[in-house]
Amino acid sequence: MTQRPECLLDRPGDHVDPLSEVLALLDVHVASPSRFEAGGRWALRFDRGYRHIKIGAVLAGGCWIIADGAGPVRLETGDCYLLSSGRPYSSASDLETEPVDGYAVFEGAWPETVRYNVHAGDRTVLVGGAVLFDDTTAALLLDHMPPCVRIGADSHRAQVLRPILELLGEETLGDAPGAASMREQLTQILFVQALRTLLVSGGGGELPGWLRALTDESIGVALALIHRRPARRWTVAELASAAGLSRSTFALRFKTLVGLPPLDYLARWRIRSAARVLRSSERTVGSVAAEFGYSSESAFSNAFKRMTGHPPARHRELTLRGVHGDRV
Repeated sequence: MTQRPECLLDRPGDHVDPLSEVLALLDVHVASPSRFEAGGRWALRFDRGYRHIKIGAVLAGGCWIIADGAGPVRLETGDCYLLSSGRPYSSASDLETEPVDGYAVFEGAWPETVRYNVHAGDRTVLVGGAVLFDDTTAALLLDHMPPCVRIGADSHRAQVLRPILELLGEETLGDAPGAASMREQLTQILFVQALRTLLVSGGGGELPGWLRALTDESIGVALALIHRRPARRWTVAELASAAGLSRSTFALRFKTLVGLPPLDYLARWRIRSAARVLRSSERTVGSVAAEFGYSSESAFSNAFKRMTGHPPARHRELTLRGVHGDRV
């Protein structure tokens, strides 16, 4: 996803597309999706696998999705779903069948079509893929994401999702030239369309707090200012003025939607952004501290350790070693 040119970021009256801003901040990537065909009675359990979000759709038949921490969700042909935060989940033809290890079923077949009990009738076809984000911003979306979100085939913009599902179905059937790339691109488009559908038809009720806040007419303005100028010593009064709200109304609405007071969010955003720079460059800790508004390297290091559990240098070392034990 491309960032907007810097010269356009602060033009008065310039139109901001909130969803495009969300996608740019998240730095979305997708893994190649899988295709699963099953018949009769079946149930699969997945205790691990995806990291951030799994998006899937029912191409034929119907099934249940049961994410840990949520009740069972019924899906029919044309329905899509989002699972969040890597939660274990089960998919099943019914709620009585004892699930087997889904990874054992998929092992050896994926990325080809995975077929299970297909001769037993009542054919169900699912496609699904993992959606990955930059760790700096992933928690902002995932911390408030429901375990499972259903996007019904009868929902608004379903007519837009339908041709994408048809194409995805075709691309996962065989191994035509460029099929892997097409599958990944279509999965990413499906994810964007799913978010669009939630924005249009969810009425805010199904949206996670941060996403809803970014699309809010007032709070979204304040968030954009924080994201674009994290080094500035913002005050609540300045942010409230930019949002067109009184200080008290702004502070309450910000915390309600985002889950944190404005200045706490600013502090967390600085550390997350700084952590991203440390992971992706060889810059000195002092230069990163200065970029994000810290008066000294020691003040930055203390704040960084308080939020992530590690000092900046240790965070970079763990990243290079492939250890992801931080809490950023």
